[in-house]
Amino acid sequence: MVHFLHPGLSPRTIVPPDAQKDALGCCVVQEEASPYSLVNICLNVLIANLEKLCSERSDGTLCLPEHWSFPQEVADRFLGVMTWQGKLTDRTASIFQGNQMKLKLVNIQKAKISAAAFTKAFCHHKVIELDATAVHTDLPIPDIVHALCSSSWIQQNLRCLLLDSASIPRDSRLLFFGQLTGLRILSVFNVCFHSEDLANVSQLPKLESLDISNTLVTNISALLTCKDRLKSLTMHYLKCLTMTKPQILAVIRELKCLLHLDISDHRQLKSDLAFHLLQQKDILPHVVSLDISGGSCITDGAVELFVRQRPAMQFVGLLATDAGYSDFFTAKQGLRVAGGANMSQISEALSRYRNRSCFMKEALYRLFTETFSMQVTMPAILKLVAVGMRNHPLDLPVQFTASACALNLTRQGLARGMPVRLLSEVTCLLFKALKNFPHYQQLQKNCLLSLTNSRILVDVPFDRFDAAKFVMRWLCKHENPKMQTMAVSITSILALQLSPEQTAQLKEELLMAVKELLAIVKQKTTENLDDVTLLFTLKALWNLTDESPAACSHFIENQGLAIFIQVLETFSESAIQSKVLGLWYATIQNWPSSSCKMTALVTYRSFKAFFPLLGNFSQPAVQLWALWAVYHVCSKNPSKYCRMLVEEGGLQLLRDIEEHSEADPQAQQIAASILDDFRMHFMNYQRPTLR
Repeated sequence: MVHFLHPGLSPRTIVPPDAQKDALGCCVVQEEASPYSLVNICLNVLIANLEKLCSERSDGTLCLPEHWSFPQEVADRFLGVMTWQGKLTDRTASIFQGNQMKLKLVNIQKAKISAAAFTKAFCHHKVIELDATAVHTDLPIPDIVHALCSSSWIQQNLRCLLLDSASIPRDSRLLFFGQLTGLRILSVFNVCFHSEDLANVSQLPKLESLDISNTLVTNISALLTCKDRLKSLTMHYLKCLTMTKPQILAVIRELKCLLHLDISDHRQLKSDLAFHLLQQKDILPHVVSLDISGGSCITDGAVELFVRQRPAMQFVGLLATDAGYSDFFTAKQGLRVAGGANMSQISEALSRYRNRSCFMKEALYRLFTETFSMQVTMPAILKLVAVGMRNHPLDLPVQFTASACALNLTRQGLARGMPVRLLSEVTCLLFKALKNFPHYQQLQKNCLLSLTNSRILVDVPFDRFDAAKFVMRWLCKHENPKMQTMAVSITSILALQLSPEQTAQLKEELLMAVKELLAIVKQKTTENLDDVTLLFTLKALWNLTDESPAACSHFIENQGLAIFIQVLETFSESAIQSKVLGLWYATIQNWPSSSCKMTALVTYRSFKAFFPLLGNFSQPAVQLWALWAVYHVCSKNPSKYCRMLVEEGGLQLLRDIEEHSEADPQAQQIAASILDDFRMHFMNYQRPTLR
């Protein structure tokens, strides 16, 4: 259907990447182009109708129907989808009370929920994993730990606890994790977590993985308590450490069981801890993953020597360093590198650092330079860009650089190989960035440029009303001619995709757009310049005024008729004349009668949009145009449109025109013709109203 409506464009078929060259790209295309699973569809419907399906308790919280019961896997996914959609609140969390749900994996990321609601909803379940990343301040970490410890089963069996970016009240000092004896994985990234807390955590008997990145820890000596069981240690950006480098390395040297170590840092801090680590021969004998991104003084030779001495290594993080560029990192089988030397390293960095804005913007910058002249469709990379935008909505460098990368990855024909669902997500994220940074012009330019892509503008679902508002506002900024042409062309297409109700809601934007478009037409006519901008502008005016009385009114109030007459007098090209006469056929008096052989027939949902025009006796051309439009469709399909005219009260308007003393004679003649020619049809529906 889309190809039929736009015969000038190539068919919208996805050309998947070569699986041998881009396995990830093939997977993304298959995933994004496939329909949603039936389970997800059902859960989305259930969540959308939760208020209707549930009963309400006396305290205002929701309660599931008594006979409902969810299997554990479905219950876990149900909670995850609710959290993802931002629907988890004190009111809705109560559906997890009781035994109708059986949860194991509890995901409450970024949820706004109180400590009391959390305890009632989740702490009676046999929870083995809890992700409370960036949960609202109504649920601080001490309350989370206290609630979890209220269940003896959870104390012994909770194995994973993620508390990244969660809050701690100022009056709290020591966090007591000691009762969670089953805990194996703990993450307190970006938390007010102190050295005393580390000492408490290090005593957990089963702890294997710990993330203390960007905390207030000053001394890591407490890690020696768990040196025989700690397998993974992440301490990215430990900015408050007061230990000397030899002291830090002495602690790390004792962690004999470590398989993963992350001491990555912000490049601007110029930390050389990683440089000194690489010089040690008797350290980290079993390590398989080492992240030293952002470190200073790191060279290819030092990293290569370290890796060769540990042949089991599978990953090394080198982004924002001077390493990763030698052939060794390409030739070494089984070694993944997060860096900036090539697309493979950049892809790994985008995936690994999706939650770290400092490295995300670095990876995106490298991606931008790599894709500046990209000729290959890379859906997996575009999806990683979308993840970065979604995870850091308020970080301007991330949003700006990501918008530029998205433009590179979808420009010209590359978008044809991208799944529509992925393009839709990226487009929606671009508009979200516009709302968060309304005054950053270059970001707006990137978004505007992305909309010039016919694949996105025609095929991809996004909020076209918001897009129209943005483009119309941009149109009135008097930008350079190239940007102006793009804004005009996008406006002309978006205008066709809006309903009359949506067009009416634009109000201020519509007034400004019509005024600016007419100014462009006047300028081009004065300069006798019939370029592509003029054609796009005339098309945009036509589409905006279609079924829009407000736009027609703005057109007339801003001397649109006089400007269009000047256009007709200046340009003889048929393409220009047809677009002008499509609005105000100066040739209305010569239009065909009811016996014309014209086969084209427009379809109207209602005549109501014409009624203000029929009553406009000060502008005869407007009245004539509206009369002919009514006359044309009524003559071609009288059974439908005669009924519509009568039922919507149009007959009285026709009689008013026929009898008005100041009416244009041509208008009176057409009105009389309609009444005379279709009298029999009218009488069938409303006989008493006719003389």
